[in-house]
Amino acid sequence: MTQSGLVLSSVDNHVALITVNDPDRRNAVTGEMSALLRAAVEQAEADPGAHAVVITGAGKAFCAGADLSALGAAGGEATESGLKELYDGFMAVGECKLPTIAAVNGAAVGAGLNLAMAADVRIVGPGAVFDSRFQKLGLHPGGGATWMLQRAVGPQVARAALLFGMRFDAEAAVRHGLALSVADDPVAAALELAAGPAAAPRDVVIATKATMRATASLGSVDTEQHELAMRTELGPQATSIQSPEFAARLAAAQRR
Repeated sequence: MTQSGLVLSSVDNHVALITVNDPDRRNAVTGEMSALLRAAVEQAEADPGAHAVVITGAGKAFCAGADLSALGAAGGEATESGLKELYDGFMAVGECKLPTIAAVNGAAVGAGLNLAMAADVRIVGPGAVFDSRFQKLGLHPGGGATWMLQRAVGPQVARAALLFGMRFDAEAAVRHGLALSVADDPVAAALELAAGPAAAPRDVVIATKATMRATASLGSVDTEQHELAMRTELGPQATSIQSPEFAARLAAAQRR
């Protein structure tokens, strides 16, 4: 087991369990947490005993999004590079060569929604909520959210979420294809699902995922599409962070 404070990881029965671990702050993403998440994913990829990855959040929330103070700090000269640091953890999940499952135990908001969507499969607890919330914060979507959400639920439902503020509870997430199933214990259910690749030859598991990436949209690999979407969103999101509207929302959040 690796214990880095903000991110915990262990491997058991050929499945790596990674937990974002800042429950007092509802697992809000910071640059430090993002870097540790990437390190945990890469550690699992490098471990010949790990055939699949399950990602969850400590406490009642899965991930409450990016820390607003970190977003504010990203609003200086290095806005785009600062944003990419915040994205780095869930981009690592999206790039992972092993099968990935997000066990969504509670709220997945903003960047937390991105983290969940970066996984291959999502299993949700009864209290799970998916909420993009970018527009409510005065922010343009980032991290490839526009692409990931359209891939998961289709253009119309994605537009309802990103433009009209549609939220998904556990049942709605399953109904719209954002989640595979609801389970009282989503981590246990995710580990049970991960038993499939855990029992298969690791090289076959990795090759099958690589082939599915290459055939999802012939002519490109889906990780390339995610990267392009993230870069396309960077400029508009950086501009929105520098706006007076976001500054006002940030100041209000910091007074709480």
